[in-house]
Amino acid sequence: MPDEPRELTLYVQSKKAVTTFYRAPATSGSAPMSTVAPGAPGIAPGIGPDESSALGEPVYFLSDEQARCVALTEDIAEKRGYKVHVIDVEKVGRLERIITEHLRGVTTFPVLISPLGQRLEGTAMFTEDELAAIMPTELKSVRAFSYLKVRGGDLDRIRRLLESLPEVKELHFLTGDWDILVVLDFESGTSNKRRVLDFVTDRIRGIPEILDTSTVVPEYSLTKFAI
Repeated sequence: MPDEPRELTLYVQSKKAVTTFYRAPATSGSAPMSTVAPGAPGIAPGIGPDESSALGEPVYFLSDEQARCVALTEDIAEKRGYKVHVIDVEKVGRLERIITEHLRGVTTFPVLISPLGQRLEGTAMFTEDELAAIMPTELKSVRAFSYLKVRGGDLDRIRRLLESLPEVKELHFLTGDWDILVVLDFESGTSNKRRVLDFVTDRIRGIPEILDTSTVVPEYSLTKFAI
C-alpha cells in the first residue's frame, strides 16, 4: 500500500509568568543557572524555559492537563509509527496565529491536527481510543474472519469451545445463512493464508457441531482500534 503522511501537529497553549526565584550571580566561566529545572512538572517536553534566560524574563508553564495530553499523544504516536510536532501558540507571532487555518474557531487547547485534517480539541478528547482513531496503523498480526454454520445443539458448549482457542478473538452470533462470525488473530509470519485455513479446518471444523465454514483472509489490514 502507498505510504501516507504520518506527521501530526499538536498545538498547546502555555501560561506565561515572570520568575521571581532568587538566582545567585554566575561566577566567571560558569553557565547561568536556570530558574526552572528542565523537565519540571507542568512544562511540556521541548517547550520549557530558556536555560539562559535572565532573571525577570518570562517563562512558560504548561498545565498538567495539557502536559498529560502531550505525553499520551507522543506515546501512542511512537507505537503507531507517527511523529508529533508540538507548537506552543504563546510563542509564535500573533499574525501567524491569526492566519493559521487549523486554529480558526479554536476555543480550547490542546488541538491535534492529523495529516488528513482531522482535529481533536480540548483535553477531554485526548483519550487512547480517540488518538488511535486519528492515527490508523497497519496491523502487526494477521486478522481473519470465518463464517460458521452450526448444527442445532448445545450453543453454550460450542461457544465455550471456540472461546478456549487463543486465536479466536471475537464471536458474533448472526441470523441468516451463517450462524456465527469468528474473528481470528495470528502472529505475523510466512504462509499466513495457509496457516489460517489449516487452523480453521483442523481446530474449528473439528468441533462436531460445525457443519460448514467460509473464511476470509485480507491481503492488507489497518486498524483505528487501540492496540
